[in-house]
Amino acid sequence: MPTKKPLIAIVDDDESIREAIKGLMRSMGFDAETFACADDFLRFPNIARTACLVTDINMPGMSGLDLHRRLVALGKSIPTVLITAFPEKNVRATALGADVVGCLTKPFGEQILLDCIRFALALNSEGQSGS
Repeated sequence: MPTKKPLIAIVDDDESIREAIKGLMRSMGFDAETFACADDFLRFPNIARTACLVTDINMPGMSGLDLHRRLVALGKSIPTVLITAFPEKNVRATALGADVVGCLTKPFGEQILLDCIRFALALNSEGQSGS
């Protein structure tokens, strides 16, 4: 039985960003799903299969930080890359924790995003093998 590709979830209210990251993820051999808001992601039936979450910090409704906190509260540990067009010094300090593997300012290069995702996947595989 073939091994499933890692699933990268992208949550951003900007469709062009979602689609660009989705295209990059698929070109790198990952599965990718996009969501326009945090609530849509929380309703995703394959949330447990998500190997890495890439989420915008500033979105209408629930922010990316709030989404990450909600996942932690639900006991879902998903390595997360936060992205934002409006960097605030305090956000980075508040956000960086065990599951937050990066906080990138838009526009960011493809390579730095890929580095964060590869780090997240490495964390994810360590967590699965250690369980």
